[in-house]
Amino acid sequence: MNSKAPKNKAVFLDRDGVINIDKQYVSKIEDFEFKEGIFELLGHLQRLGYILIVVTNQSGIGRGYYTQEDFDKLTRWKIRELKKRGIIISDVFYCPHAPELLCDCRKPNAKMLLDAKKKFNIDLESSWMIGDKKSDIEAGRNAGVAKTIFVSGSYPKTKTDADYSVNNLIEITDLIKD
Repeated sequence: MNSKAPKNKAVFLDRDGVINIDKQYVSKIEDFEFKEGIFELLGHLQRLGYILIVVTNQSGIGRGYYTQEDFDKLTRWKIRELKKRGIIISDVFYCPHAPELLCDCRKPNAKMLLDAKKKFNIDLESSWMIGDKKSDIEAGRNAGVAKTIFVSGSYPKTKTDADYSVNNLIEITDLIKD
């Protein structure tokens, strides 16, 4: 890759609790429900020139609750549904491992974000991490992402050191303006 190529700015998004309602181990299309405001938020971010990257822990695969094929099928469907609305997800990085394996890709570790940085030539100092769990915010911090946003809702009493905390996705459009 040309090191002089302009770097991209990105928004890293957790899946469950940010893109869709967190119903614990969502693996089927019929159980997947987009969160209110997600289409408006992603469209806004895309118009500002951010590339959109999903980073998600999917321990349900490692725990045997659903298969890799189930996850892949749901992911393809989700990407198609977003594309119908003009929203492009550049990539989905995920950790399929159960937490007890102590892998290096599971958030709060930064591997998924750093892999995305390398693949898409991302300037982390111009990027954001949006999540609904402490581990999402910590992953953003550990990767060196400039700003983090905690979306309360699924886990409203969680304490994080996020730069911002919002009650709903539409509030984020007031925070990310360039």
